[in-house]
Amino acid sequence: MQKINTSSSGWLADISLFYEKRGSNTKLVHREQIGPLMVQRPFYPEPGIAHTYLLHPPGGVVGGDQLNINIHVASKAHSLITTPGATKFYRSSGATSTQTQRLSVDSDGFLEWLPQENIFFPNSQAHINTQVNIHKNAHFIGWEMNCFGRPVLNEIFTQGLITGRTNIQVGGKLLLSESIYIDSINEIKHAAGMRNYPMLGNLYIYPASDVLEDKLRTLINEHFHEQTGLFGNSDPICGITEIDGLLVIRYLGYQTEPMMACFSTLWQHTRQHWLGTLPEVPRIWAT
Repeated sequence: MQKINTSSSGWLADISLFYEKRGSNTKLVHREQIGPLMVQRPFYPEPGIAHTYLLHPPGGVVGGDQLNINIHVASKAHSLITTPGATKFYRSSGATSTQTQRLSVDSDGFLEWLPQENIFFPNSQAHINTQVNIHKNAHFIGWEMNCFGRPVLNEIFTQGLITGRTNIQVGGKLLLSESIYIDSINEIKHAAGMRNYPMLGNLYIYPASDVLEDKLRTLINEHFHEQTGLFGNSDPICGITEIDGLLVIRYLGYQTEPMMACFSTLWQHTRQHWLGTLPEVPRIWAT
């Protein structure tokens, strides 16, 4: 395990996971790791689908830490990956932490990338880079949920710097490339960029279809104003965009639980649309 403990450097953590179809099950056939990133042995609450928990034992990310996550799902394999809790980016004295995620899905492969939220403490400095490469005949559903500050404690992200980029390619064609740049939350910038919401989430679904898009849009509209629906009384903003076969669902909100409930419900209905049955929800989300 490698650690460099200086003002500008921290943990180096790197993990690479390769999933392959073996018989009736998807198996984690190759794993390489350096530093404090690891996985438990995959388990199978659903036939043939490898559920995996990605663990970061230090419990948080500090300035200078470097986390690299590489996931490759081979042809006909089906993997679901989540985390046991939020990833916390702590205050930094000046060094930037980085988290890089490279996700690749081969022909007829199926990847569900469902990590719990990132929490950026005030004065944290981080760069998040996500690269997704999907075969045109593969299936992918993934999300990213970001919380700036700690709204439950009335702690606003008044200082800090969060940057990032998400690229999604399908069949070698770049369908989505977007960046994030949050250097503080003040009235003018925050109202213009995030409309005074401390939380930003994106849910990505491929392949899209008119039937699936209509189903998810109806689901959101039916529950949008219901106190006991997907959103509770948190009054978020949520919308769907279709980009060349890729569905992008964007969410602005105040609380983690309604965002997670919304994305989880849309994920379940997407899986049901694709495979005919509702998925088994990871038990770790209820703890």
